[in-house]
Amino acid sequence: MSDTPLTLFAITLPGLEAMLTEEARGLGFDVTGVEPGGVSIAGDWSEVWRANLELRGATRVLVRIGEFMAFHLAQLDKRARKFPWGDVLRADVPVRVDVATSRKSKIYHAGAATQRIEAALREEAGLTIAADAPVILKVRIDDNRVTVSVDTSGDPLHKRGHKPAVGKAPMRETLAAMFLRQCGFDGSAPMFDPMCGSGTFVIEAAEIACGLQPGRSRAFGFEHLTTYNPNAEALRRSDRLRRAQVKFFGSDRDAGVIDMAQTNAARAGVDDLVTFTVANSGEATPPEGPPGLVIINPPYGARIGDKKALYPVYGRLGQVLLERFSGWRVGIVTSEGSLAKTTGLPFLPDGPSIAHGGLRVRLYRTDPLP
Repeated sequence: MSDTPLTLFAITLPGLEAMLTEEARGLGFDVTGVEPGGVSIAGDWSEVWRANLELRGATRVLVRIGEFMAFHLAQLDKRARKFPWGDVLRADVPVRVDVATSRKSKIYHAGAATQRIEAALREEAGLTIAADAPVILKVRIDDNRVTVSVDTSGDPLHKRGHKPAVGKAPMRETLAAMFLRQCGFDGSAPMFDPMCGSGTFVIEAAEIACGLQPGRSRAFGFEHLTTYNPNAEALRRSDRLRRAQVKFFGSDRDAGVIDMAQTNAARAGVDDLVTFTVANSGEATPPEGPPGLVIINPPYGARIGDKKALYPVYGRLGQVLLERFSGWRVGIVTSEGSLAKTTGLPFLPDGPSIAHGGLRVRLYRTDPLP
């Protein structure tokens, strides 16, 4: 491996950059910059492996492998043919090229630029181009500067590898993890989700509490690069780092999704830390033990169709929380501020608006309820 630090870019949903920065620094990564859509990190290839394994809020990890100037297609062709592709790409592994251009560049046709780079890869590096390739090159041409990065994640990182069963409107694990962080959750207090669906919030909370790596059960794009050392990377994978002191709870009125949640918890290896029950959210009661966090992803927007029908649901939910959950903090994810207000809960100032499932959602949080 080279001693020259690499530039990693951990992508996240716009609006979650601050949460991902906090997470990355807490895990000991050298954060060098924050920009819309992600966080820059300096490190070597072992840090690339660790970022994919350990960052809960990142959707992908890109690594910049080089850059050059190109003011026209012929120059792009020439410089792409001289680029040291073999330093990172293996001749026996197909690649896909994804080019984005900006209006500030004289090369503005992404399709033509893609063709030139693919020709260089085939004819100079002996690589195969395939739409379903396990390795993806991300090329950005901005202000005539061509920046080449490799996607080291492969499948998006919300695909943890141990959650085969999902409900109708699943919360992505990356987003759930960042909402838990935004609520100040660190695994030291219980968590309860009275509309848990297939268990995403509950399972993420249990994993956080015992220090399980989110990527421990899956494969990554970096395994197909010349820089990959399977023996060294294996040392980065770990089991539980600590014993959780509390437990985590979920309920849902749908017995089918509760079965899914229990299956998912077992696959994740946290079934000893979680309890799932069939119950209506309007009759929720606090689990035994100290107060903690109630976090909920209730129906909203296009998920239900008729928004008016939801006002009584949110009103009842707020009533139950205020009457029974004294000392608990609350987080509610919804696309509709009016629905959140219907709960009557004393929300803190609004957090960022996040794109999720074709909607803009926001986390509404409280301090401990009176």
